[in-house]
Amino acid sequence: MPPVSARSTATSRPGLAAGFLIAILLAAFWSIQPAAAGPADRDAALLLLTESSATKRGQGVEALAASGEPQAAQILAAMMNGDLYVRLDDKRIVIAKSAGDAYELTDPLTNAKLGAAPAAALDKIRVNNMLRRLIRGVMGGLNLTHPDAALRLAAANALQKSPDPELRPTLEKALAGEQDAKVKTAMSLALAVINSRADAPVVDRLAAVELLRQSDASEARAILSRLAGEAEAEAAVREAAVDALDDLEDRLFYYQALGSIFQGLSLGSVLLLAAIGLAITFGVMGVINMAHGEMVMIGAYVTFVIQEVFRTSAPEYFGLSLAVAVPASFLTAGLLGILLERSVIRWLYGRPLETLLATWGVSLILQQAIRSIFGPTNREVGNPDWMSGSIELAGGVLLTYNRIWIIVFALAVLAAVWALIRFTSMGLEMRAVTQNRRMADSMGIRSGRVDALTFGLGSGVAGMAGVALSQIDNVSPNLGQAYIIDSFMVVVFGGVGNLWGTLVGALSLGVANKFLEPVSGAVLAKIFVLVAIILFIQKRPRGLFALKGRAVEN
Repeated sequence: MPPVSARSTATSRPGLAAGFLIAILLAAFWSIQPAAAGPADRDAALLLLTESSATKRGQGVEALAASGEPQAAQILAAMMNGDLYVRLDDKRIVIAKSAGDAYELTDPLTNAKLGAAPAAALDKIRVNNMLRRLIRGVMGGLNLTHPDAALRLAAANALQKSPDPELRPTLEKALAGEQDAKVKTAMSLALAVINSRADAPVVDRLAAVELLRQSDASEARAILSRLAGEAEAEAAVREAAVDALDDLEDRLFYYQALGSIFQGLSLGSVLLLAAIGLAITFGVMGVINMAHGEMVMIGAYVTFVIQEVFRTSAPEYFGLSLAVAVPASFLTAGLLGILLERSVIRWLYGRPLETLLATWGVSLILQQAIRSIFGPTNREVGNPDWMSGSIELAGGVLLTYNRIWIIVFALAVLAAVWALIRFTSMGLEMRAVTQNRRMADSMGIRSGRVDALTFGLGSGVAGMAGVALSQIDNVSPNLGQAYIIDSFMVVVFGGVGNLWGTLVGALSLGVANKFLEPVSGAVLAKIFVLVAIILFIQKRPRGLFALKGRAVEN
């Protein structure tokens, strides 16, 4: 190898340094080019929108969407709605809104007001069906990365209905960076729909099946069912779809069972509230009160009246209306119950048939009185903000706040009544009268006073049940009649006069009804439950939890 001279080495080093410097400058130049090209691309796209050719305008739509312009969605939406115009004097694109004989102009890039112009000074940018479809597609892609989660969700849902394979890269990028669980689920389904189309490669379709297998959305079942039933689909795709569908069906079954249990517990809580008062009166006094349902109805109408007062006088404090309605309903229904016991029922003790008929007549009187005052139509009772909304679990299971609060409220009322019966002198007297009325009388307990207070307590609890029912059911004169039979079944099944039996009976019947309704319907479900209780009572006449003690028949 020939030796390299010092001169040549010295000459080459400056050349290399210069070349390196030039490379750096070129790299820097090209790195700043895209930043400067944004407005240029935007302006070029806007210029294409003004072309007479629909094809050119379509190219302008695509270029505008690709420019990254923050106002691109607004411009395209205005174009879709027919509000995008060209001002003839300076060829400027504007958003024009009709305002009488003229148009109010707005700059689509800055949202600055540009004054008014007559129709003759403007030329509308025309949109045909082809352009509308194109705009919908590109706007879907723009909204997938929009800061507003609602718009991202709407874009993902739109892609599920009208899948666009060209938006797949955008969707994948948006899905990778999505943080909102609901939006992410919708995007996953949209991507699965795109990948599962009939003309997609087998690899993409298998990837879609695996994506759907991991999804807990009920919509995934429809897509997998379609793939499993496609006769022209590849065998591997069909087999994978069938297997994934089985897995999804199993998960959805458990989710639906969880939803049924929640619905059953909420129904059981309603029955518990309605049955607590009945368990007290029936257990202590042995009175079959057919007007007990009307006490529930009275509580619901008291809630309606109080909410109307809040709506008209203090709407900003509407959230406190239920806190006022609970004690008001308790006092109203309780006083009415004491009046009923003192005026009618006290003369009919030991005559169950006459008592049943008399209380039934009272129930009809109360229903007609409510019809005369409030009318026969349903009344609106609203949910406060803190009772509105729901918790969404996997599989589309919704735990509504109003039913969650009703469950909590029912348990709280049960605990309060138990504490009253267990730890107060009134409760001691009630238990004494329940176990042995004659001996209680001989010990100086005024059983008549106990009967009145007991009936008032039972009726007051029924009034509070009406407050809860008003949040999930229609408030009407017939409200109480829908729950009176179920309340009696709860009391008989759980054990007459036993609060724990009432709790178990109410929750059991509520869950049983909700599991039977999807199979047999609401009416047949109630019939099945009634037959089951009748058969159960044949074996255990005193219910699940019979009271213990030396009871003496009256």
